[in-house]
Amino acid sequence: MKKISLAIFIIILFTATTVFASTEVTMEIVENNVCTINLNESSVFEKKIVDSNLENHEVTLQLKVTNNSEVIIPTGELILVIDSSESMNEIVEGQTTRKDLVLESANKLVEHLLKVNPSSLEIGVVTFSTGSEKDNDGYLITGTEKDAQKVCNFTNDLSLLKEKISTIEGTGQYTNLDAGLQLAKSQFSSENNNKYLVVLTDGLPNLAVGYNDLVSYNGLTEVINQTKSTLQSLTDVNVITMLTGISDEEANFRVEGENSYTYGQVIEAVFGNKDFPTNGKFYNVDDTEINETITQEIYNDLLPIQNTIKNLTILDYFPEYISNNFSIKIHDDSKSEVATLNTNNENVQYISWKIDELSPKETKTLKYTISLKDEFDESIISKILNTNEKVDISYDDFDGTNKTETSNVSPKIKLTALPEPEPPKDETIVETPIPSAGSPIYISIFVILVCFAIFFKFMSREIK
Repeated sequence: MKKISLAIFIIILFTATTVFASTEVTMEIVENNVCTINLNESSVFEKKIVDSNLENHEVTLQLKVTNNSEVIIPTGELILVIDSSESMNEIVEGQTTRKDLVLESANKLVEHLLKVNPSSLEIGVVTFSTGSEKDNDGYLITGTEKDAQKVCNFTNDLSLLKEKISTIEGTGQYTNLDAGLQLAKSQFSSENNNKYLVVLTDGLPNLAVGYNDLVSYNGLTEVINQTKSTLQSLTDVNVITMLTGISDEEANFRVEGENSYTYGQVIEAVFGNKDFPTNGKFYNVDDTEINETITQEIYNDLLPIQNTIKNLTILDYFPEYISNNFSIKIHDDSKSEVATLNTNNENVQYISWKIDELSPKETKTLKYTISLKDEFDESIISKILNTNEKVDISYDDFDGTNKTETSNVSPKIKLTALPEPEPPKDETIVETPIPSAGSPIYISIFVILVCFAIFFKFMSREIK
């Protein structure tokens, strides 16, 4: 019983002699260290103090991430070489023809390209199949340059281009890709600029300029060699070819005695394959893939470097003394996507900031303010305080590689206690000084004496 009494006495004594008061302090920024993390050669993250209200004991910090990479856009001259043979009128879905799919996708491609570069990219259009010229006996003259027609001169007028592309009609049953390539090649200027050529076809060449044998094995061999040679001659041109409409590559394309060409053999001989194309890039696709191939794959080929950072997650961790003694508020006007204040399983508080994509020349910022609470642990006074523990970053770089970075560099602040103001001098003359009734030391002595009295009275009862 005596031990319990003694414990009660000590608790009372400790409580009586402890002074609960909020010390007046000033705040100062000791070091505005900029926490910098290089994500790659052209992208950087930084954290620093950007504003303060030291009288109210608060500072505002900013997280900023910038993608300084260049926006790569196609400039110069681009020609669309579009197949207009009768096979393009084949219905491939509902009432939609293959020509509808190709022309609609070509219009989308033109629209997207001129959206990113409306001034320094000009686009022309050429079509090919069989010409309409006839000889004196009324037979078509085939295998000439006239098997290709110019649909539109180089222009960046989107309305004109879409109008011209939409009005392309089939002119014949045969496919003279060689004539289309030669006409397109002749349209390019001699300027030292970028040159692009996009071929959209649904058939294999059975004519070439100077070759119109539609029957023999050797005739087709000459057409193949001529068309391939023209493709290879486009040495200063970025060539992209899309072939569609070939459903069975094992089927025979031409047979003469024991000699034959399958569709697959002609494709390989003229265009190569995806991994080893004759020139540039080659896509051999199903009709259902036309739109995606033209508007996405070919579009991305023409803008080869997106330089976009994806799945960016920034975690800003706070020391325990910041979490316990400061309130943290994320600004509503921050140019952020998803930012939240969280606490993990180890009771560590942190800000999580997630960004889906950061495009070239794009910057995103997040601001938050830390404010000293009215009641705080006075042991942090006079200490240099880091405003954050560390910053962890994870992201998918330009090449899709997932990377992680970290830094423990932090801006620093300090609280300093204000000196207690000197009480005004009392010049009143009295015979016996009267103790100040509100003096903490006298109050403490009085409480201690009362506690002792209670304690000894209680002990005396215990003895009896």
